[in-house]
Amino acid sequence: MAVRAVRGAVQLDRDEAGHMAERVGELLTAVLERNGLTADDLISIWFTATPDLHSDFPAAAARKLGDGPAAGLADVPLLCAQELDIDGAMPRVVRLLAHVETPLPRSEVAHVYLGAAATLRKDIAQ
Repeated sequence: MAVRAVRGAVQLDRDEAGHMAERVGELLTAVLERNGLTADDLISIWFTATPDLHSDFPAAAARKLGDGPAAGLADVPLLCAQELDIDGAMPRVVRLLAHVETPLPRSEVAHVYLGAAATLRKDIAQ
């Protein structure tokens, strides 16, 4: 079993805690499903948020997930940081870098960029 890093991002429509929880849940679920992973395969997740997001921590939103493949993150180390404040950068974006245990070769890892965030990394978005 190898340790791999999986990247992903999602843009929020608005800065509200409930909406962040919804979008972070969608992102985590897509990362797990597209890579055939469960919460037990997660080693850690690093979240970043653009400076215009203030309503909640993405990690706190992730911990609130109840049902589905992204549930059960209680013992997974989660960390949040703020993205650089770059002029012209896409607003209201949550990114993640998840370290996972998987038999997938690096070339088969599915990086997940949902909605408008797909334009951030057209080279690796799936």
